[in-house]
Amino acid sequence: MKISSVTRYLSLPFVILLVFSSITVYGQVNTTGQEPEPVRIDSVKKSIQKAPVVPFNDTIFFIYTKLGPYYPKERASNIEQKIKKLSDDFSFHPDSLMIIPDENSTDIAFRETIIMTITAADVRHFNQTQEKIARDYRDAIVESIKQHRKESSLSTLLMQIGLVMLIIVIFYFSVKYINRFFRFVTRKITGLKGTRIKGINIKSYNILDEEKSTKFLVFITKIIKYICLILLFYLSLPLIFSIFPATQDLAEKLFGYVVNPLIKIFKKLIHYIPDLISIIVIVLVFRYLIKGIYYFAGEIEKGKLVIKGFYQDWAMPTFTIIKVLLYAFMFIIIFPYLPGSNSKVFQGVSVFIGVIFSLGSTSVISNIVAGLVLTYMRPFKEGDHIRIGEIMGTVMEKTPFVTRVRTHKNEEITIPNSNVLSAHTVNYTTSSKSEGLIIHTSVTIGYDVPWRKVHELLVEAAQRTPHLMKTSQPYVLQTALNDFYVEYQINAYTREDIFMAEIYSELHQNIQDTFNEAGVEIMSPHYRAQRDGNQTTIPENYLPEDYTAPPFRVKNTES
Repeated sequence: MKISSVTRYLSLPFVILLVFSSITVYGQVNTTGQEPEPVRIDSVKKSIQKAPVVPFNDTIFFIYTKLGPYYPKERASNIEQKIKKLSDDFSFHPDSLMIIPDENSTDIAFRETIIMTITAADVRHFNQTQEKIARDYRDAIVESIKQHRKESSLSTLLMQIGLVMLIIVIFYFSVKYINRFFRFVTRKITGLKGTRIKGINIKSYNILDEEKSTKFLVFITKIIKYICLILLFYLSLPLIFSIFPATQDLAEKLFGYVVNPLIKIFKKLIHYIPDLISIIVIVLVFRYLIKGIYYFAGEIEKGKLVIKGFYQDWAMPTFTIIKVLLYAFMFIIIFPYLPGSNSKVFQGVSVFIGVIFSLGSTSVISNIVAGLVLTYMRPFKEGDHIRIGEIMGTVMEKTPFVTRVRTHKNEEITIPNSNVLSAHTVNYTTSSKSEGLIIHTSVTIGYDVPWRKVHELLVEAAQRTPHLMKTSQPYVLQTALNDFYVEYQINAYTREDIFMAEIYSELHQNIQDTFNEAGVEIMSPHYRAQRDGNQTTIPENYLPEDYTAPPFRVKNTES
C-alpha cells in the first residue's frame, strides 16, 4: 500500500472527530437538525411550569427544573419546609449557611442539613455559573429569614397590637360621628318640610306630597348612612389584617374585592372615552337635525310653509315617522360603540327580543301600518262625526293602533285600525262644514193625495225643524211608485252634523204634525184605499169635534 493511501484513510477519522468536537464545544452545528443550544433553552423555559418558593408569605425565588424523581413543585415545597425549620432554630446565623460545591452540583447547607441543591440543569436554565446561582439563592434565603424574625419579634408584635387598637379607636369614633352627622341631616330635612321640601308634581298629577317627600329623603339618608358604615367596616378589616404577616394575603383579597373592580371600571372608562365622544357627536348631530325637521313641520302645520299636494294635518305624523326612522338609524350607528356590543350574551338577548317581537306583534304591526295609511288617506280627524260599518259616532282619539269613537248613546267604542281600513267609512262632518250635509228621510202616501200637496207638507216640516239650514231650500224626491202608495223623500241641509239623531227625531215629529194638520194620512202597506166603515188614522185632537166614522156604504147597481 502506498503512503498516500494510508494517509487518506487515517485522515478521514480525524476529520470526523474534529467536526464532532466542534459541535460539542460550540453547539452551532449538529447532525440531527436540532436547534442551537440557546434556542433550546428558551423553548424549555417556556414549556416548564415554574414553582415558587414561599416560606413566609413572599416569593423569594422559583424552581424551574426537576431533581431526580422530584418535580419543581415538590422541590419548592421541600425547600420551604427546611427554610421554616431553619428560621425556628435560634442557633442559626446567616454566616452559618454555607455553599458547598461538588463535582456535578452545588449544595446550600446548614451544618449537616442540605437546604437545596443547584444542579447542572439549573445552570443550563439560567445560563449562569453554579456559584453565582447558589450565592443568589443563599442571599434570598438569609434575607427572608431575617425579615421573618424581624416581623415576629416581640417589639414588632407590640407595635402591631398598638396599630390594631388605634384602628379600632378610629373606627369607633368614625361610627359615632357618622351617626351624629346623619341624625343632624335627618333633623334638618324634617325641619324643611313645607318650606323648601314640597310635593313633587308632574303637571296636575301629584307624585309625592310634602309628607311623603320628607319621608323619602329621610329614607335615602338612612340608606347612605348604612352604606358608609358598611364601607367603613369593610375597609377597616383589610387594614387590621395587613398589620400581621400571616393575614396579609387575606387583607389584599378583601381590599382587592373593592379596589380591583373600581380600577377595572376606571381603566375601561379611560379606554371608552374616544367611543363616548363619538357617541356624543352622533347624538348631537341627530338631535339638531330632528329639531330642524320639527321646525319645518311646525311651519307647515301653521300654514306658513305651503308645499303643493302636502296637507297641513300631515305635518306632525310625517315628522313622527321621520323622527322614529332617524332615531333607529342613529341607534344603528351608535351600536358598535356601545360597551358589550360584541358580547355574545348581548347579541343573543338582542336576537331573542327580536324573535319575541316578530312572533307576538303581527297584529300590532298591521294596526300600525293601517294607522299610517289612514293618516295619509285622511278619511276623518278627531271631532268628526262618522260611521264605520255599523258604528256611528264622534271620533274621540286617533292613535297608531286604534281609533276611539263615542256614539250617540255615550258609548266609547275602540276599533283596531286594521278594521277601520278594511271597512267603509262615512264622514258626515266634511260636507257639513262646506256645502252642508243633506238630511233625508222617506214617507209613503197613498195615490189619492196630490203629490204637490205632499211636497208642500214635507218642505214645511223641514222648515220647522231646528238645526237645518234656512238659506238652502229643502227639496223632495219621489223615489218609488209602489202598488199601494208613493214613496216620497224629503232632503234638507244642515251644518250641525253632531245633532243628526235629534234632527231626524224632530223632522219625523214635524212630518207627522204637518200631515195631520192638513188631514193627510200617512199610508202604509197595511191600509187599503177603501175607507168606508173605518176610523181614520189621524189622532183625535187633530179631528173636528163633529167627526164620526163614515158608514160602510153598499150600492145596489141592479135597481
